[in-house]
Amino acid sequence: MPGPVLHVGAVVTCAHGGQATPTQPSATVFVSGMPISTIAAPYAVAGCAFAPPAGNGPCVTGQWVVGATQVFSNGQPVAILSGTSVCAPTGTPLLPVSAQTLVIAT
Repeated sequence: MPGPVLHVGAVVTCAHGGQATPTQPSATVFVSGMPISTIAAPYAVAGCAFAPPAGNGPCVTGQWVVGATQVFSNGQPVAILSGTSVCAPTGTPLLPVSAQTLVIAT
């Protein structure tokens, strides 16, 4: 499924409102003047509200498991708004809130 490419300026949260940022953005591909994210590098999550004893949280990292199928950076699929992800240790998804809209990947 096509979707906007996620970049460092994209707003991504965990399912509990924690802010997620890519740990290793691409050094070679930029959109809107910012490096893009690939599914190879995890996202760091800060401020997750799902803390014990409420459950198995808080979310610490997030990883895209499905990204673009035809667009790659350094051999890795790029992360896209419509991709699939999972946070550890909660198993909930990352939620892209906003991203650039000029570059769409399939």
